[in-house]
Amino acid sequence: MSQISVTQRAAGAAEVPVSRAPYFPRKKKGISPQSIAIIVFLSMCALFFCIPLYVVVVTSFKTMDQIREGAIFALPQVWTLDAWDHAWNKACSGINCNGLKVGFWNSVMILFPSLALSIGLSMVTGYALALWNVRWAGGFLFLLFICAFVPFQIIMYPLIVMTSTAKVYGTLWGVAIIHAVLAMPVLTLIFRNYYKDIPQEIMSAAVMDSGSFWKIFIEIILPMSGNILIVVLILQITNIWNDYLIGVTFGGLNGQPMTVNLANLVTISTGTTNYAHNMAAALLTAIPPLVVYFVVGKLFVQGVTSGAIKG
Repeated sequence: MSQISVTQRAAGAAEVPVSRAPYFPRKKKGISPQSIAIIVFLSMCALFFCIPLYVVVVTSFKTMDQIREGAIFALPQVWTLDAWDHAWNKACSGINCNGLKVGFWNSVMILFPSLALSIGLSMVTGYALALWNVRWAGGFLFLLFICAFVPFQIIMYPLIVMTSTAKVYGTLWGVAIIHAVLAMPVLTLIFRNYYKDIPQEIMSAAVMDSGSFWKIFIEIILPMSGNILIVVLILQITNIWNDYLIGVTFGGLNGQPMTVNLANLVTISTGTTNYAHNMAAALLTAIPPLVVYFVVGKLFVQGVTSGAIKG
């Protein structure tokens, strides 16, 4: 009885009301010289990219009279959308003066089939190489590794001959197929490295449950591929949309993407160069991938940090 009372008194002595509890203020931490150096460095990096972007944006809203004054950092005296309207509806690419909207829709029609072909085929190939006993898988991976680093200029002529033989040279399908073929080695290696970390117990249980190759892929592997799909999707959208060389080589006259139209607008012009038109056209070309980054950028970072891309 006496032991219980002592324990209760000890427990009661330990319970101190919150209002009477001693207050220990946290020591204020000052900014260290190392933190100041990091902030200064990051600010300089941000200015390095933001100042040219600011000049491009404000110039696209200026009139030519103000641009000729040479004050590139000044805000527009009169804000006007004439340059944007001209770039979208009236800009000339060669002898065609239908604006960048033609190249925009060409880029859209190149983008979607190329994404479907490259990502779909690479997923299946990476899944087979990582989780199934494929004969000569080592040699096939070595061949993919070599193909991933072959410069496009080296194989350009054979690809032109092959697309001409297949009757797709100079068409949107030709550009989309070339993008898909060139991306497949790298994407296959990425998918293969991601799938190889899937526990073998899962595959053994799926095979014992009468799981076929395609059934396991659709019901088990595909639902586990969310992170890697987001990362690969953003990488491919950026590469395909910003490409110039493949588009100008395989697009012909009617299948040129938006970047080719932009280059023609900037480099092939007569008379006085209208910098407002050029800046507006550059921004119109850059907006689609930026929108994708803003919409799914958070998922892209989550995918990278969760190991979607690894060696």
